[in-house]
This record gives sequence, C-alpha cells and structure tokens, in this order.
Amino acid sequence: QVQLVESGGGLVQAGGSLRLSCAASGRTFSTDDMGWFRRAPGKEREFLARIRWSSSTTYYGDSVKGRFTISRNNVKNTVYLQMNSLKPEDTALYYCAARRNSYSSWEYWGQGTQVTVSS
Repeated sequence: QVQLVESGGGLVQAGGSLRLSCAASGRTFSTDDMGWFRRAPGKEREFLARIRWSSSTTYYGDSVKGRFTISRNNVKNTVYLQMNSLKPEDTALYYCAARRNSYSSWEYWGQGTQVTVSS
C-alpha cells in the first residue's frame, strides 16, 4: 500500500501563487508515476501534471501548461505542484495520485486539498 497526503491548499487571490505538496509513504518503491488532478464542483476530474520518481520528464494538461510546475524530492518522497497566475476557475479540490508506471491505472489517491481562488 502507498499512502498519499496532500497539503498546501488554501484561499488565494486571482493572480497569486500556491505550492501544493504530496507526501508519499508505505511501499513507494512500487510506484514510479506520480500525478496531480483536480475536481471542481459539477465537473469531472481533470488531469494536471505527472512526473516519475525515476525521471525528470514531466507532462501537463493543456489548461495548466505554463502556469503550473510539477517537481519531486526523492529523498523526502514528496511531489510538489507550484501553481502561479491562479484564476478563479482553478478553484477545486486537488488530489495527488500514484501508479506503478505510465501503463497502469492510477491506483493510489490522497484525500485532497482545497484550493479556492477569489476574483
């Protein structure tokens, strides 16, 4: 099992920044791919970004390219999501997820951290 705990959410004004953290514990060696998702009220879950523990390659969803940056600290088993130029439409519950590799389903999920962007 892998446990994921997100933190760093909160209330921010439009144009501001936040950095989310996702701390992984347990059998982290069984998962190489880490991702960030979000779900806004009344909308489907949206992919934001992903990164591998074993590689610096990153992937982003179209809606956050150029504004959000995913990174990781392998020593701390923590993945980050730096969010800049936030917009009210970024308001959502943000989740961290993990999976074995890029061919697997996202198997492990955190509880989420709320991000609210005021206009």
